[in-house]
Amino acid sequence: MKASVLDFRRRMKDILQALDRNEAVTILHRGKKKGIVLPAGLDKQGALPIAAHPAFGIWKDRKDMGDVRAFMRKLREGRPSAV
Repeated sequence: MKASVLDFRRRMKDILQALDRNEAVTILHRGKKKGIVLPAGLDKQGALPIAAHPAFGIWKDRKDMGDVRAFMRKLREGRPSAV
């Protein structure tokens, strides 16, 4: 289903019914595609799980980030010379 921004205001019931039918809703703004709303529980076809993303776990081997609370506390302290 394709729906404009105005349709979201005026035809929300139809959009929700399309989502109930497991239909993807394409959002248009001035005739140009802006996004897609997928039904809950339905994933994009061919999408990789987040754990497969190359950036996932990029800092897992860093020793200074072993204790997250201590690391964040140190980040929030600021510089002594900044005062």
